[in-house]
This record gives sequence, structure tokens and C-alpha cells, in this order.
Amino acid sequence: MKNLTLRVEEKALETARRIAAERATSVNALVRDFLADLARTEDRRAEVRRELVELSRASKARIGKRQWNREELHDR
Repeated sequence: MKNLTLRVEEKALETARRIAAERATSVNALVRDFLADLARTEDRRAEVRRELVELSRASKARIGKRQWNREELHDR
């Protein structure tokens, strides 16, 4: 595990300490958990984007420049 030094506004740190105390944890643990969750979320988003691109490429549906005429748009 690596160490990290942060500069935080005094009011934000006071609030974080209060929240940490209410949760019976430390500010360090709150920050560590937040960063881990952020990394997991971004990794999952990237994975979902890759899967979406793969599905799109594998799809047989083709989107092109279809020119509609009035009769096709207004089935009369």
C-alpha cells in the first residue's frame, strides 16, 4: 500500500472526522474506501463500454443513410 499526502480545507476535514467517528472508522479509511470504489466504478464503466462496442460490431443491424419518402413515413 502506498502513502498519500493531501491538502484539505479545514471545514471539509472537520466534517470528514465527524462522519468517520459516527461510522467508527478513520478519515484515512473513508478516503481509501472512496478511492477504491471510484477505481472499481471506472473499471466497470470501461468494461461495459468495451462490451457495448463488441456487441455493436457483432450486430447484424446496419444503420445507414436511409432516405425516407413521404409515403413510407405516412403509411397512407
